[in-house]
Amino acid sequence: MLTTMNPPPAPASTAEAAALDVQLSPLRAARARGRLRGRLALLGPAFVAAVAYIDPGNFATNIAGGAKYGFLLVWVIVAANLMAMLVQYLSAKIGIATGKTLPELCREHFPRPVSWGLWGQAEIVAIATDLAEFVGAAIALNLLFGVPPFAAGLITAVVAFAILALQERGYRKFELAIIGFLAIVFLGFLYDLTQVDVDRAAFAQGLIPSFDGTDSVLLAVGILGATVMPHVVYLHSALTNDRIRPQDDGERRELLRFQRVDVIIAMALAGCINLTMLVVAASLFHNSGNADIDSIEGAHAGFEQLIGGGAALAFAVALLASGLSSSSVGTFAGQVVMQGFINRAIPLFLRRAITMAPALVVLALGLDATDTLVASQVILSFGIPFALVPVILLTRRQDVMGKLVNRRLTTVAASVVAALIIGLNMFLLQQTFFG
Repeated sequence: MLTTMNPPPAPASTAEAAALDVQLSPLRAARARGRLRGRLALLGPAFVAAVAYIDPGNFATNIAGGAKYGFLLVWVIVAANLMAMLVQYLSAKIGIATGKTLPELCREHFPRPVSWGLWGQAEIVAIATDLAEFVGAAIALNLLFGVPPFAAGLITAVVAFAILALQERGYRKFELAIIGFLAIVFLGFLYDLTQVDVDRAAFAQGLIPSFDGTDSVLLAVGILGATVMPHVVYLHSALTNDRIRPQDDGERRELLRFQRVDVIIAMALAGCINLTMLVVAASLFHNSGNADIDSIEGAHAGFEQLIGGGAALAFAVALLASGLSSSSVGTFAGQVVMQGFINRAIPLFLRRAITMAPALVVLALGLDATDTLVASQVILSFGIPFALVPVILLTRRQDVMGKLVNRRLTTVAASVVAALIIGLNMFLLQQTFFG
């Protein structure tokens, strides 16, 4: 007697396969794209945050620091970058653990006067941020195309809106656009670095913490304010809170592992760019009779005079990419701050008009651009504790963070970072007004 064999099951139809994909969680669907593509799909938020760490304020502080003090403040950039990694990781962690933004949690868990006070200072920080970004982009447009400063500021606003509009087509397009601008800045300074001779021994000496008078402390605080940016501490939680929604604690931990890698790579890249800025300025200007260069325009002229038009062009293009991309990220951060702290949303155009108004006034009055940029970074440095302390207070609470609550060592490390930043600011005040 013959035994009838059942035929093998037919391959799933396209519709059935699609139905299976729908059943996957967003995280599993992303990972199902393949080993490499699945991992790359989970990276990106930290690169958006990293753009703010190389905004035009960094150009001003790093170039001024390198030209005047050589490699003395290398250690400040390294320390600030390590702090940034921890701070941005904790902000990303808040979004993944709670599904909410840092400003939203402040409104929910802090007394109303505290929440409104934090919102007020965050708006001041937003104005200082716009000041740096608009002035920087305006300088770049003027250097490249001769566009008058005020008109250049208006052009920057239009381009920033266009970049931000990419979000409506999905977070990934916005992230990729920002990463593209980040790559332009990196390549611009990489080219300039190849045109100078770096004193490696002096660079190594610069890794040892030291100062040289009150002016060096002022620049150190400016570098810190330009590196650890308060507005992206608020923003990073919004970049991760609903990008890929985890279904359980296991998926939250998995997402957090990828965000840790994302932060390390993106912040390391930003740190390398910042170091390159200072190293190029120190190597080119400090010992060549140009130590008094303290403006972006002066640095551009110095590049052209000492190492050629190609280096000057790379510098100006990098500055433009920095200003345009960071201004769009700043607008996004402003929306997150207002909607989170006071549960109000206003039209994006009005939001941008309010915060960019001081920058346009500065451009219209013809005030010194580099001094304005450095001052804006000092303001940002004083705003850091108002973003960092709430991060520490919230991430140490199990009722807020659940299974992703900070380990004790993490809270201690973050507290030390906050104490160092506050201490440096207080030292600056003492030296400036009572020294």
